[in-house]
Amino acid sequence: MRYVTNLPYETKEEEHVTIPMSDGVRLSAHIWRPTSSDQEPVPAVLEYIPYRKRDLTAVRDSIHHPYLAGHGYACVRVDLRGTGDSEGVLRDEYLEREQADAEEVLAWLAEQPWCDGGTGMMGISWGAFAALQVAARRPPSLKAIAIASFTDDRHADDMHYMGGALLSDNLAEAGTMFAYGTCPPDPAVVGERWREMWHERLENTEPWVLEWLRHQRRDDYWRHASVCEDYSSVRCPVLASSGWADGYSNAVTRLLGNLDVPRKGLIGPWSHKFPHLGEPGPAIGYLQELVRWWDHWLKGVDNGVMDGPMLRAWMQDSVPPSTSYEERPGRWVGEPHWPSPHIRPETHPLTRHTIGPAQDATEKASEGGAAMTVRSPLSVGQFAGKWASYNAPPDLPYDQREEDGGSLVFDSAPLTEPVEILGSPSVELDLSVSEPVALVAARLSDVSPDGAATRVSYGILNLTRRDSTESPEPLEPGRRYRATIPLNGVAQAFPPGHRIRLSLSTSYWPLAWPAPKPALLSVHEHSSTLTLPVRPVEEPDEVPSSPFGEPEGTPPLAMTQVTPPEERWDVKRDLIDYRSELDIVKDRGTVRFEDIGLEAGRRARERYTAVADDFTSVGGETTWTMRFRRDDWDVRVVTHTRLTCDETDFFVDATLDAYEADRRVFSRTWNEKVPRDLL
Repeated sequence: MRYVTNLPYETKEEEHVTIPMSDGVRLSAHIWRPTSSDQEPVPAVLEYIPYRKRDLTAVRDSIHHPYLAGHGYACVRVDLRGTGDSEGVLRDEYLEREQADAEEVLAWLAEQPWCDGGTGMMGISWGAFAALQVAARRPPSLKAIAIASFTDDRHADDMHYMGGALLSDNLAEAGTMFAYGTCPPDPAVVGERWREMWHERLENTEPWVLEWLRHQRRDDYWRHASVCEDYSSVRCPVLASSGWADGYSNAVTRLLGNLDVPRKGLIGPWSHKFPHLGEPGPAIGYLQELVRWWDHWLKGVDNGVMDGPMLRAWMQDSVPPSTSYEERPGRWVGEPHWPSPHIRPETHPLTRHTIGPAQDATEKASEGGAAMTVRSPLSVGQFAGKWASYNAPPDLPYDQREEDGGSLVFDSAPLTEPVEILGSPSVELDLSVSEPVALVAARLSDVSPDGAATRVSYGILNLTRRDSTESPEPLEPGRRYRATIPLNGVAQAFPPGHRIRLSLSTSYWPLAWPAPKPALLSVHEHSSTLTLPVRPVEEPDEVPSSPFGEPEGTPPLAMTQVTPPEERWDVKRDLIDYRSELDIVKDRGTVRFEDIGLEAGRRARERYTAVADDFTSVGGETTWTMRFRRDDWDVRVVTHTRLTCDETDFFVDATLDAYEADRRVFSRTWNEKVPRDLL
């Protein structure tokens, strides 16, 4: 990244500004704005997230907010109610109170003498969720949003559930927020009230995984703040981006296809990162794109920002399987609108373990052909990577050949010419199962001539939700059903000599929680199909070969690494007791923020275990330690959450401990049972 200091506007910084809410709670804001805005008001751009502006996001914030401020904007970073230095308690994600607070913040910004009355919202992940959800509420000052790594559908396409199957990231993200939501504010900012504010958080927080497990169907809990329920509610322009390695690769094209406002889409090869910090690379000059976006929609500059294709996407070249990439080779392609006229669906029957035309016309006519069966071991999924890659530690899927050993595998013939896909593949199965509750995981892979298999996309379906996630129904063992499994969107080039592989399994642990019992899946040939969104290679790319500038931002905040970070991703198998384990460590070490004399440390550990093929033996646990220290102020929060099950229930055991120095000042334990609902 190129760091720049010579910007069009001289800026000033206000590190802690309180914004009053209508119920008396005050939120904490960090504001960067042009010095000239005291005389010449400018538009304001809000980022609204719970991840602690004063320390844990301070370095990232220092790269992009001063940059945008230096281009003529008041950039405002607000801690959500109950996080960082804001008052109150954060009880769950995307609640009505959170969105109402955001509307009040926008109204407050619009009234400031340094603001010209126009506002925008930006962010990644939670910040993007917030911007899209608030846009649907149509606050009068909000003129445009720019969002990265988000969803418009909280149930079907978030880290909670996928195809009605429970994701392990449901537990992992709950563990993250259990830790972040119980950290104290900084006494240097809020003064002597810090301990009172901290204990209010500690006493009023419960593990969010409990609430998320109580809603296993698509109900009003998930419909709330899911913009897909009414796309027409969004009336402002939207710049939407994501990455193919992210869990949120699907929402960009859904917005492009369903919104009726000016909109642009951008999908790169990235994991869960802003595009200017994108990993795997290439990262792009995203902040320059934001400046053009805001200049047009907040300042009325006629700069051609809406020219060119509606969607710009990175067409990924074939690569060997790896859990991490520095760069993904490929090229930018553009689509004039979405759905694109360039994309044509190509449907291929699944026949005799191949993808292609039936070889026997008589067999093809015989009620869907022969049935192929699989009952996958729990080991299928240990090399699946994370639902949403962060590229740290390396968390992308590894070589799929071992996973394929417990799956039904269908290969194309070796390709004689290149094939490129852009969009969401889908699998339609004519199937039967041996149990009333079962899932199917479908994986699309690029198989090189040496046999290495790189996963390109995947999808999961809880078959009890095959027709409805609102009203699931148990399966009748032995009865034939039709079920469609959508796979995650992707842009991928398959070269000549390679094969396209579809793999089907009845488990995908620990990425997804398994069914109560192992099920035998029968798939009928010829009447089961794979549909690929093919983009003919002769279609024009419609974008320059290098449509973006070099990534740039302002110099990051000074920070010293006091203790080293640690990253680990270990797969273990004990062949005596048949216990398998995935052990993940994400330890950021301890860093010192030199400007405020604060040391902060974060350590997270996730463990997922199973014994043999006992589907009720699976368990996941997440442990977080958060520590903050300055002079004689030394505080620590330790959270632990464990999720286990039997055939009928989930069990949540959790602890929350808080310390001042080495003295424990708060402790609470949860032991809860939540019934399984056809899951």
